[in-house]
Amino acid sequence: MQPLNFKKYSFRFKSNENKPLIFDPIRKKFMVLTPEEWVRQHVLKFLINEKEYPISHINVEKQLELNGTKKRYDIVVFNNDGSIHLIVECKRPKVAITQTTFDQIARYNMALNATYLMVTNGIHHYYCRIEKNKERYVFLEELPTYQNI
Repeated sequence: MQPLNFKKYSFRFKSNENKPLIFDPIRKKFMVLTPEEWVRQHVLKFLINEKEYPISHINVEKQLELNGTKKRYDIVVFNNDGSIHLIVECKRPKVAITQTTFDQIARYNMALNATYLMVTNGIHHYYCRIEKNKERYVFLEELPTYQNI
């Protein structure tokens, strides 16, 4: 797999029917190692190891309903009170991050009401904080750690 713009992390791999698999610590099972899954697993390690978000507060690839359509988010991090702290949208490394990507996560946020958003293709990472009272996004250099929420 392509090297990504994250620290080097260790992963558990195996093969099944000639398909490479990677272990997901949140879903607690091996997932098919696609380019997007490679990015998603790096983001999980980043959130857990670098930003110190508790594993128990992280949810991966769950369905939500948006305007009568079923969608699936990549990663959500919850606050202690159950509200949503962060939504992450992961793309394959070869997919450019465009306005369409930001529109997608903004639509998800209409249903989820997170405080922070992260969009990444594993190479480029974008973070923003939502200022709900001013109805705007503020782009950040990095995400806060769990202790600084």
